[in-house]
Parts: sequence; C-alpha cells; structure tokens
Amino acid sequence: MTIDAIVTGHLCIDLIPPMDNVPVSGLSKPGHMFEVGPLGLATGGCVSNVGQDLYRLGVDVRLMGVVGDDPLGGLIIDLLNRRDPSLTQYIRVQPGQSSSYTVVLAPERKDRIFLHYAGQNATFDCSHVDFGLMRDARIMHMGYPPIMPGVTDNDGAELAALFERSKAAGIVASLDMTLPDPGGPSGRVNWRRVLERSLPHVDVFVPSIAEILFMLRRADFDAWRDDILAHLTRDYLVALADEMIGMGVVIAGFKLGEMGMFLRGAGPERFDRLARLNLDRDAWAGSAVWQPAFQANVVNTLGAGDAAYAGLIAALLQGSGPDEAARWANAVGACNVEAPDATSGVRSRAETQARLDASWPHRPERLRGV
Repeated sequence: MTIDAIVTGHLCIDLIPPMDNVPVSGLSKPGHMFEVGPLGLATGGCVSNVGQDLYRLGVDVRLMGVVGDDPLGGLIIDLLNRRDPSLTQYIRVQPGQSSSYTVVLAPERKDRIFLHYAGQNATFDCSHVDFGLMRDARIMHMGYPPIMPGVTDNDGAELAALFERSKAAGIVASLDMTLPDPGGPSGRVNWRRVLERSLPHVDVFVPSIAEILFMLRRADFDAWRDDILAHLTRDYLVALADEMIGMGVVIAGFKLGEMGMFLRGAGPERFDRLARLNLDRDAWAGSAVWQPAFQANVVNTLGAGDAAYAGLIAALLQGSGPDEAARWANAVGACNVEAPDATSGVRSRAETQARLDASWPHRPERLRGV
C-alpha cells in the first residue's frame, strides 16, 4: 500500500463572518445592519475538512473532489495548495460549473446556521472517482451525500455503485452524512432505501445522531429535535447501531456532540473486510463502547463532526481498539472547536497525544445506562 487514506465527496469554500457581537434574535430583524469583522475564508466540505485534519495528524492522504471553473474554484485549489500541493493532485475542475460555497453564521458563538449552495457537488458521481487509486490505499472516506443529489437520486443508485466499486478495489470504505434539510429536496429522499442499497458495501459508518435519527427514526427526530441527547440511552444506541450493522456495516456508531462518541462492532466474521487496517478482531467484534467528550474552549463548532471522524480514521489506521478509537475521535473533535474555522484547531498526532496523556478533563455529560 502506498497511501493511507483517500477522502472524496463534497468540497466547497466556507465564508465565515465574525459575529460575536450579533445577537441571535437580531437575525430576524429586517433592515438591521450589524458591523462584523474581517471575512474568514476556508475550504470546507468533507473533502477539505477530513482531508486536512488527517494531513495535520500525519496521515498520508489524497483528496478526490470537484470544483467549478470560476474564481471560487480557483480559490479552493489555491488554499489547499498552500497547505501541500499533493492535496490537490486528484481534484478536478468541472467546466461550466459554479463552485459550491457555504455562508457560516454563528451569532454570539452559538451553534451555526448555514446558507449553502451545492454548485458542482450536485453533479458529482462515479465518473469523478479514481477507483484505480483505491487499489493502492487502505481506507476511503466519502462524505455529505444529502447535499450531493447526483449520488442520492433514484434511491441512491449512484451512491451504492460508488461504494460497490470501491469495495471491488479492495479498500476499506467509510461513509459520513450531513443533516438533510427537512423542507428541501434532501428531506424528501427515501433515506432508509438509500442506506439499504449502500450500507452492504460500507465498512465504517458513524454519522451524527441527529442525521441517523432523521433517516431511520424520523418520529424520534421530530419529537426530540430540540434536545436529542437527553433522550438517549445505551440500549437505544445499541439497537440503532445493530440496525445499521444489519444493513451491512462492520463498524457502526454515532457522533454525539458534547456527549462524545459511541461505537459498535459487528460479529467477528465480518472483520475480514477490514484486513487493510490490521485491527484486533477480538477487541472490536461485538463491542459497544461509549467515551465522553473532552473539555474545550469552544470558539466555533464548524467542522467538529469531520474532525471527530478524522480522529477515528487516524486511530483505525493505527490499529486502535474501540475505546481508544472513540477517545481519539473525541480528542480531535475537541481540538477542532477551539479555532474559528473548520480545520486549524486540529493539532499534530504528537500534540494530541500529549494532551491526552496530561489527564485532559472530560465534559460532565453522561450517557444513561453506561
């Protein structure tokens, strides 16, 4: 193997106005002007966020995505090139397409509001993926199908094909989501059907709890959406993870925000599919572990879920067991929220390990039933 990881899927640019002085209630006042700080510019989306986080953690990673042939597309490539030109080697420019962008609003440092334009990501499909490269890599991570209609149309036919072809190349395949817009096209997708078609070819699937509730437990999502974490128990998460495993996943789990990370392993026979990761089958098979989140000086939660997933992938590449993998996911996610953009808070592997070794305190939230 010559490459540790490939990250593909959604790629955009984030436009981040500093809004510490803007009250949340002010956003609903027509005609009111608020003075803000210098605009923050950062590449965003799964490809950039997870890819750059893995790079910061010392993982040999390649980014595989698409940009439009407009100034925003050029800016995305330029910003990634400043990090390392190897990161843009497999990013293609799509003629005649406008590039994707997200305006990130975080008044008073509250949780974010996104204004998103899909741009070239709407046409992303298997033709934009180099499956030959996967023969030389250990793990492929793909993110954000809900805002990539090219892979979710027709009950996710293209998404299923992407993962089926990835597995045919022998790579370990990982999938992450983003929360569908209940009032938009992504909210009308039959997500259960999409997952039933795709997950037989997915090895690692760790969405946020809100995302998977929307897709598989819509009644619970609607009833709990203002306070999901308060309703969760260990038994509930085990049953939900087992449903995902029943659809074909080897490692299932949930990003739980300030409540940390939950991971569940399938039976031992399925771990043959993860041979490129050299995991301890006995430690992972049938496991159900929860790790609490770490204390952090929160500046912005942009990219926190991607950072946690990057920490998980980095731990899997190191052959970590489930407890350590969940712990690393929480550690990288906590580092991430201490910076204003989606990636710059993530530290090197050595710096992150030093923080873990220094008795890093946990947040007080606890999962009931653990």
